[in-house]
Amino acid sequence: MAELLRSLQDSQLVARFQRRCGLFPAPDEGPRENGADPTERAARVLGVEHLPAVNCKGGGAPANGLRRAAAPEAYVQKYIVKNYFYYYLFQISAALGQEVFYITFLPFTHWNIDPYLSRRLIIIWVLVMYIGQVAKDILKWPRPSSPPVVKLEKRLIAEYGMPSTHAMAATAIAFTLLISTMDRYQYPFVLGLVMAVVFSTLVCLSRLYTGMHTVLDVLGGVLITALLIVLTYPAWTFIDRLDSASPLFPVCVIVVPFFLCYNYPVSDYYSPTRADTTTILAAGAGVTIGFWINHSFQLVSQPAEPLPVIQNIPPLTTDMFVLGLTKFAVGIVLILLVRQLVQNLSLQVLYSWFKVVTRNKEARRRLEIEVPYKFVTYTSVGICATTFVPMLHRFLGLP
Repeated sequence: MAELLRSLQDSQLVARFQRRCGLFPAPDEGPRENGADPTERAARVLGVEHLPAVNCKGGGAPANGLRRAAAPEAYVQKYIVKNYFYYYLFQISAALGQEVFYITFLPFTHWNIDPYLSRRLIIIWVLVMYIGQVAKDILKWPRPSSPPVVKLEKRLIAEYGMPSTHAMAATAIAFTLLISTMDRYQYPFVLGLVMAVVFSTLVCLSRLYTGMHTVLDVLGGVLITALLIVLTYPAWTFIDRLDSASPLFPVCVIVVPFFLCYNYPVSDYYSPTRADTTTILAAGAGVTIGFWINHSFQLVSQPAEPLPVIQNIPPLTTDMFVLGLTKFAVGIVLILLVRQLVQNLSLQVLYSWFKVVTRNKEARRRLEIEVPYKFVTYTSVGICATTFVPMLHRFLGLP
């Protein structure tokens, strides 16, 4: 078993997958391990081979398929793409497990499909992501070595690898959606199962193709998520009704996540993991508070009771498509405005309180500034998405 686990964690296995998919290091990158700068070599000795990345300028697809990707410190990794089908397939698949997808898909589900589904998706997504993020900074397993692996995502290089939270989130979203719709909508179960498997598989394979995770990281993420779904499924209906359980519910929803964010495991160096975790927990808290507001003050029509309700999925018409896009555009604009306003205001207050020079980007990384401003900002975003956007839709006559 130990030998199997070591083989699944081997960077060479990831490198072979990349080569089979047509992704190769540029010829001058071969001996990089011996020629790496002292800082990078020292980091590898410590088991930390993902130092903060630098920004790469430029874009597009250079001649002969030569591209540039960010890597540790001043090292700019070059690579050659020989199969653009796999390149774009896995780049798009990787995006399906990133923040941009979730801040569009989850609100769209709430505004245009079924608030009941969006609530379940968000609750499970927050739980899975928090456990995955914390596990990374507790286990501190390094990402695949480069070389031999080509790394395509510069922002995540500073994070640890095990488990893959992309794999966890994709699996959680796909199978929570499948389980929650089985007894609520009428559609072929096999079709839903195939779509869930394809979605999660593409995201998982993209983590290997982009060189950000080992096979063991990905399998660990999938298995942890499957276990969490099995363990929490009996309580899903109970969780759905928690917003009416006690008048102290909103206080708990704010205090507990903030405590978890402020007491996040300490890392040996700065990485975006704590900030991302705060964003996720705060958004979940805001959404939950928004549902509580809707339930308590009847500001927005509530979703149907979480009981089996068989519904036919209506055909997609032009009118429905235009209406959905309009509601989505209106909602996203309001969310972005609220996000920018609350972020600027909270940063100004915190900078003044801690006597920090305005626009000091390094100051944003301080625990006492990063956690409060992120938490306040994304809690506001969650409340806005679930309460104020639907109210605006109703005011504008968008059903």
